[in-house]
Amino acid sequence: MPLRMIPIRRAGNRHSLFMGGDRELVMFTGLLAGSLVFAAQEWKATIFGVLLWFTSLYLLRLMAKSDAYLRQVYMCHRRYKGYYPARSTPFRINSRAQGKQYK
Repeated sequence: MPLRMIPIRRAGNRHSLFMGGDRELVMFTGLLAGSLVFAAQEWKATIFGVLLWFTSLYLLRLMAKSDAYLRQVYMCHRRYKGYYPARSTPFRINSRAQGKQYK
């Protein structure tokens, strides 16, 4: 008896993108650029805010095109420890000499 094939629909399996980039990063960059423009109320700040918005939107779209989960992967990478000692386990009770060895 062959295995039953169940199709995975694209609508239920899409990345959370906004304007082509990572949703949170695009909205946060828009917030920064908008607050810069409206808080400073100068032509230089307006030009810089618009350039910041379009440049970051372009870069975030490139980032999402290469890997839509790049921000989540980076944040997971940042949580890793710098060093994992050999044969470490959360259930091992080290003596005082063994504990000083890894610090």
